[in-house]
Amino acid sequence: MGKKTTKHERGPAVLPLPPALPKKRTTRKPAAEKPAETETVTTTTPEAVSAMAENAVGTETAKKKILFVGAEVMPFAATGGLGDVLGSLPAALAKTGRVDVRVVLPLYGSIAQSWRSQMREEYITSVRLAWREQYCGIYSLVRDGVTYYFIDNEYYFRRPALYGYFDDGERYAFFCMAVMEMMNRLNYYPDILHAHDWQAALSVVYLNCLYRNRPWYGTMRTVFTIHNIEYQGQYDFAILGDVFALGENEHALMEYNGCINLMKAAIECADRVTTVSPRYAWEIRTPEYAHGLDAALNRNAGKLSGILNGIDYDFYNPATDPCIAERYSVQNMAGKTADKLALQRETGLPERADVPMLAVVSRLAAHKGLDLVSGCIYELVGGHDLQLVILGKGESGFEDFFRELQARFPDKVRALITYDRDLSKRIYAAADLFLMPSRSEPCGLSQMIASRYGAIPVVRETGGLKDTVHAYEAWNGAGNGFSFTNYNAGDMCYVIGEAVDLYHQKPEAYKALRKRGMAEDFSWARSAKKYREIYDSICK
Repeated sequence: MGKKTTKHERGPAVLPLPPALPKKRTTRKPAAEKPAETETVTTTTPEAVSAMAENAVGTETAKKKILFVGAEVMPFAATGGLGDVLGSLPAALAKTGRVDVRVVLPLYGSIAQSWRSQMREEYITSVRLAWREQYCGIYSLVRDGVTYYFIDNEYYFRRPALYGYFDDGERYAFFCMAVMEMMNRLNYYPDILHAHDWQAALSVVYLNCLYRNRPWYGTMRTVFTIHNIEYQGQYDFAILGDVFALGENEHALMEYNGCINLMKAAIECADRVTTVSPRYAWEIRTPEYAHGLDAALNRNAGKLSGILNGIDYDFYNPATDPCIAERYSVQNMAGKTADKLALQRETGLPERADVPMLAVVSRLAAHKGLDLVSGCIYELVGGHDLQLVILGKGESGFEDFFRELQARFPDKVRALITYDRDLSKRIYAAADLFLMPSRSEPCGLSQMIASRYGAIPVVRETGGLKDTVHAYEAWNGAGNGFSFTNYNAGDMCYVIGEAVDLYHQKPEAYKALRKRGMAEDFSWARSAKKYREIYDSICK
């Protein structure tokens, strides 16, 4: 039979394009067309690789080589916590010494020209994925001691958004196959391949199923990190060979509940599996939180562990933050009141230094606990002397609800239906309390940022929230925030009331609680040390 080309030969609709990189090559080759000789770098032979590796002894081999594979990385392209992690953890690891850390991500069309102008072209070639042969470029950039590689193919990655396309499975299969081929092209073979979430899961699978017997791939160890188990990369088995370039002998590995499950396959293949908090590592082994993967995770429980994410202490630092009105620190808190007054002026709220400000910075979605907020908000706002500031976008029902709430309580509520990172920092700096009542939260970063800025977190005890926020104990003053266990509006409202009462009735106890939160160590240095321990356990 001839090659099936119709489905995959279709290109996307015409889209507005940002400025291109210099020396740009054609973006997509037809499946049957071989790349031009002038555009392809000759593949390094195993003999040549061996010779070069011998010459490198005493240099590269002195350091443990780690390659991070992920779909988003700050500051280049990010939509959430995954991008924050891959933007901060590699640099933190590099600072530990004796480690060569590199990161690879797609070269998205949304990556700013200011970054593109700093990139170096490493090679131009093609990558075969099943029956199709596609253009592939590799560009590099060094930042903060970390080398970043960018996989270029405009058909797959030059689109307005990072995700949400009908062919996401094919896009990230190409990305993972390109990562495998990149190693040979660059003569760079990491000791550890560290893949993140379902978009990078196939890099672990391809290594185990297609590349293990090739020179220099056989000793490579793998770590797979689950950032959010809700998104697993599930597809129909009809595309196992046609899109993912895997044969029927991998059927059992890829199958879960009757379909292809990329995350499950990576869990089975990886030497170690991590997730982003100790509590979440326990939760995802239960049916309530696992989204169907509890059996696979319990079967591999011996290689599963949870490591808390961190935050960038240079970027989130009220003592140096250029985005806030007045800078302050745990040693000198005078500026925090000024920041509250400045935000009140900015948003049109009454300027009152004596009123507790409760903040929410979140995607507006039900699993973030906002249904609890809507369930008791009138009692909360109407019954307490406080101000409420909400920042975020999301589900239209919640957006409309908070707009209506502002209209009903114009002197108490501001609903800022947008996302602005600089504005979020001004809110953290202004807030006295920070609400995060999530139904589930793998790790959470907002509660750490809030603590850093002296906004006492009020959270539900789930995932990383339980690991990072410890309930205030009035009898001995212990704790660094407020928390509730049961997922219901009444418990949440009661705990918020306790926090507001502490602010009004026991100001010295409130200030001591705030200082304890600001003194917590949520830096990436702590997390990097634990990842080093994982790496050392599988690669001496």
